[in-house]
Amino acid sequence: MDFSVALLQIKPKLGRIQDNLELITAQVEQAIACKADLAVLPELALTGYFLKDLVPEVALTLDSPELAHLARLSQQISLAVGFVEVTPDYQFYNSAAWFEGGQLRHLHRKVYLPTYGLFDEQRYLGRGDRFRAFDTRFGRIGLLVCEDMWHLSAPYLLAMDGATTLVCLSSSPGRGMDTDELGTATAWRTLTSSTARFLTCRVVYVNRVGYEDGVGFWGGSHLVSPSGAISAAAPEFEPSLTIGRFHDADLRRERINAPLLRDERLNLTLRELSRIEQERSR
Repeated sequence: MDFSVALLQIKPKLGRIQDNLELITAQVEQAIACKADLAVLPELALTGYFLKDLVPEVALTLDSPELAHLARLSQQISLAVGFVEVTPDYQFYNSAAWFEGGQLRHLHRKVYLPTYGLFDEQRYLGRGDRFRAFDTRFGRIGLLVCEDMWHLSAPYLLAMDGATTLVCLSSSPGRGMDTDELGTATAWRTLTSSTARFLTCRVVYVNRVGYEDGVGFWGGSHLVSPSGAISAAAPEFEPSLTIGRFHDADLRRERINAPLLRDERLNLTLRELSRIEQERSR
């Protein structure tokens, strides 16, 4: 089906859940007023990113009032949002939730936690252990959180699981310059475009803006069609509500012209990965 996506590029406040919930609510209500079908928010939209020792203080259980509020909002619009999750045995995760029809429909825990450069997520958070596509009113969706997308196996697994749309929630700082463009922007746009083209799928990328501890987040949220073309884009470094639209005819055309997924030999991939693992363990 054709559907519209609201890219909610916000500036969350570090550790201020209620303030961020109010901001998210206002943005989602605006997306509803614009008749968007899906609203996507950044990684850790409810908490801010550089939490460190604040993680236990801002973590939410899946039955928390804050998530129940977001579930109610999803009666009018499907919604993807990032937050810190705490489990009954006090494990903490960088999680992305998909709400639809008034319910939490899917939860993804970030698998790849960066520990290089200015990142130190694995010190404070646990790692997820799966990539699963799931059914929505827009077809099968796959959720990724920022660093997940940089590991080629992650979007590949979701596509093999039937996802026709990949939704990536991000908190990407701006770093480096590539000629006249921010290096991070060049890298992300190349990644999302290549992923869409090679997997003939739609890609939604939503990044945050604002500053934390002197680090600036560059924004640049965008939609990518299955051809690899960016079809809608938010500005850099400023809050924005940007709406774009996916057309099912584009997906149909690309999958007819480039039947890459049809020809993928999953059994060969599994066999060769098994061989490589065995050789490495010797």
